[in-house]
Amino acid sequence: MTATYAVSDVHGHPEKLTASLRAAGLVDEAGDWAGQDARLWLLGDFFDRGPDGIGVLNLVRKLGDQAAAGTGEVRMLLGNHEILALGMRKFGDTFVPHDGITSRSFERSWALNGGQDRDQELLTDDDVAWLLDQPMLGLDAGHLLMHSDTAEYVEWGSTIDEINAGARADLHSDDITVWWETWRRMTARYVFRGENGPAIARTLLQHLGGHRIVHGHSIVADQLGIDPAWVTEPLLYCDDLVLGIDAGTFDGGPSLVVQLDPL
Repeated sequence: MTATYAVSDVHGHPEKLTASLRAAGLVDEAGDWAGQDARLWLLGDFFDRGPDGIGVLNLVRKLGDQAAAGTGEVRMLLGNHEILALGMRKFGDTFVPHDGITSRSFERSWALNGGQDRDQELLTDDDVAWLLDQPMLGLDAGHLLMHSDTAEYVEWGSTIDEINAGARADLHSDDITVWWETWRRMTARYVFRGENGPAIARTLLQHLGGHRIVHGHSIVADQLGIDPAWVTEPLLYCDDLVLGIDAGTFDGGPSLVVQLDPL
């Protein structure tokens, strides 16, 4: 039986990811794929804030190729920082039209959100093409997988396939306003918190499938009011309908590789 794992928001720290994957038995001492009959999901945000987003991307692509050539599987979902890094590369300081705002650009947002010059310098055309075809949502072992804790995904469609196809089409557009709207949607967060959270989660699960939502994007330590270095496990909340797995890797937290038991 395939074992399912998820990790999110590595943010330029490939060494932390490698150590956690090794501890989970998914890579060997040399850092090569060792996940017999395992499927690993990376829920986005390889880039920014940390020093080596390209190192994370290269590691994930290497492990994906190794898994595909043997046993197991490595999949990724796009996060808001992938959209930001790609938008920076594509549009730079080009003004994004908007009423009343005169300084909106991908370059400005990229800089404000921890963009790293090295990542932009080393990002290849092949990397870009590969990233542009990655999905937004996944479904595995009864878990609905997404990067951002938001319901804005449904603006692209009413099924996982429709959402992934709609987002992919937008990212193959040359329209900067379409790209900016994608970035905006992916920055939304916290929709599963508060008294309305369970109803929103149940509605998403009913329409998109699965019994529990797994997301990154919003740091577990922030919700618990603790230092990220103290985080040792993901956060199950929202009437046990939602699992947050972003441990704040860039801010001193671990890179949590979470095994997802079938539901």
